[in-house]
Amino acid sequence: MAASAREDGARGQKQGLRGCEHYDRGCLLKAPCCDKLYTCRLCHDNNEDHQLDRFKVKEVQCINCEKIQHAQQTCEECSTLFGEYYCSICHLFDKDKKQYHCENCGICRIGPKEDFFHCLKCNLCLAMNLQGKHKDIHTSRVVAHVLPCGHLLHRGYRCPLCMHSALDMTRYWRQLDDEVAQTPMPSEYQNMTVDILCNDCNGRSTVQFHILGMKCNICESYNTAQANRISLDQQ
Repeated sequence: MAASAREDGARGQKQGLRGCEHYDRGCLLKAPCCDKLYTCRLCHDNNEDHQLDRFKVKEVQCINCEKIQHAQQTCEECSTLFGEYYCSICHLFDKDKKQYHCENCGICRIGPKEDFFHCLKCNLCLAMNLQGKHKDIHTSRVVAHVLPCGHLLHRGYRCPLCMHSALDMTRYWRQLDDEVAQTPMPSEYQNMTVDILCNDCNGRSTVQFHILGMKCNICESYNTAQANRISLDQQ
């Protein structure tokens, strides 16, 4: 593989880091949509004008020996472990978080599996302590939504459990861009940066502090949490 192609394909993977900001894994996914190699579907989607369907991934490339092979948990050439957890349906490689694949939900969830049950009426996984004690989402008076993360939300724009955005917030984030640009900060805050953690992509960024919100440098979401402040004058 040419050096330029390798550089393009490895986007999202930091030097010396196994995996990327999103997942701990020892392989790159070969995107069936464009034949490019990316560490994960989020890294792909952040760099391309289309989305990667992880369910259609057939091949991966080992980060050590660079052999392209069928998607599997261990490299057939050098025995590198691609992921402590691997789902052959979702093609999810990651460190062990007690994940399990729910056939009824059609996605992988963070477990442990024995702590959850799948409610056929609600069509989602719920904590075992809710078994026989929760309202069916179809009969509850409060409208509920099954989020892309798989959790249940009755109100708000983000999931109260994993904190991911519940809806496509792209249009709102762009409106917030305009508001931030039109709202200058007082002089004492203009030279202050912030370490933030993005609730949507799980990436970390250092950005300029603003009272209206801090935008993730990776996925451009404002659904972020502030870690600390660093004055540029002290750097």
